[in-house]
Amino acid sequence: MATSADAGPIRILITGGTFDKEYDELTGRLFFQESHLPEMLKLGRCGLPLQVRTLMMIDSLDMSDADRRLVVEQCRSAAEHRIVITHGTDTMTETAQMLAGEIQDKTIVLTGAMVPYKFGSSDGLFNLGSALAFAQTLPPGVYVAMNGRFFAAGKVRKNRQTGMFEEQG
Repeated sequence: MATSADAGPIRILITGGTFDKEYDELTGRLFFQESHLPEMLKLGRCGLPLQVRTLMMIDSLDMSDADRRLVVEQCRSAAEHRIVITHGTDTMTETAQMLAGEIQDKTIVLTGAMVPYKFGSSDGLFNLGSALAFAQTLPPGVYVAMNGRFFAAGKVRKNRQTGMFEEQG
């Protein structure tokens, strides 16, 4: 029987988003410093072979088409066939759709958080674990993994009233 290690390492691409935001107690603003991903992987006792690369540390509302093209090119050129992308939730579905239009031979899973990891009550650790599991088990395609569920790119939306991702008809 095949194991997850047989599929080779998983590439993780970091783009920022709420996942990696910090809180400045003096100004009350959220900002980026370094990714929390290494700490999260350690806390989750992740034993998977991973290749991690930070592409950018930005809010997804500030992500440009050029930034999205960089994500597409990094996925296309990655030797790994399983990729997880940490991404801000506001425009995650747009990036997923762009990826789906360009790459069909890899399993790419985008995930993020509604609450910054450093707040302690974040959904980020759960979403990261889910995304890593989905990247190992789903067939080639582009997916969004949030709230313990996965959704195919182009068939998902963020419900801004509930803060949950849901299937889009």
